Amino acid sequence: MVRRHIQSDFAPDVYVFPGGSVTDDDQQAERTPGLCATVEGDGVGDTLGSGFRVAALRECFEEAGVLLARRGAAMLAIGEDDVARIAGYRTALQQRRLTMSALAGQEGLTFATDALTPWAHWITPEAMPKRFDTHFFLAEMPTSQEAAYDHLETSDGVWITPEEASAGYERGDFPLVFAQIHQLRELHGLGSFADARARFARHAPRTIMPRVVERDGKPVILLPDKE
Repeated sequence: MVRRHIQSDFAPDVYVFPGGSVTDDDQQAERTPGLCATVEGDGVGDTLGSGFRVAALRECFEEAGVLLARRGAAMLAIGEDDVARIAGYRTALQQRRLTMSALAGQEGLTFATDALTPWAHWITPEAMPKRFDTHFFLAEMPTSQEAAYDHLETSDGVWITPEEASAGYERGDFPLVFAQIHQLRELHGLGSFADARARFARHAPRTIMPRVVERDGKPVILLPDKE
């Protein structure tokens, strides 16, 4: 998880999963033959062309330094001789001087869109002034890469189990946003990516749109099925 910068205009100073907005190039990359691994119909509304999967890969690279892509059949390995070059691509993407389509062409990559397992779909409550329609994915960390937060949009990065993150939130020393609090609870008890895939790949995730109610004169966010 990465910690959003304290000066962020949305959800400052909390831990979140890497992510962000879909760009026109994310959509175009998914529609360009040969740039993305084939994704069989998954019934979650994020099949290739929507841009959700390439956006997830791009944001994971920009914010956490992990690029899920393949050269041929092998997952991209980043060795010592590659670090500076790959870091340059990351900076160029962050500064919008490079697109994912161009990156794939320069490096001869196919984006590993098939390595993403859809597991959650959240929509911001209607009462909120700024709203998001967000798809969340699970993926296995490549053994030949190392995650590193970007020091720009994020001020920290940590590998942590869902149980540890939840316990930290309850103690008050691991701040989270509402969606992540509940998502982490859904990940409790999973010992591996294979376990997670077995739990979530069987069916499309349900759409969750919390609601805002007033309690004792204060707004309170509730899950849609809670009173």
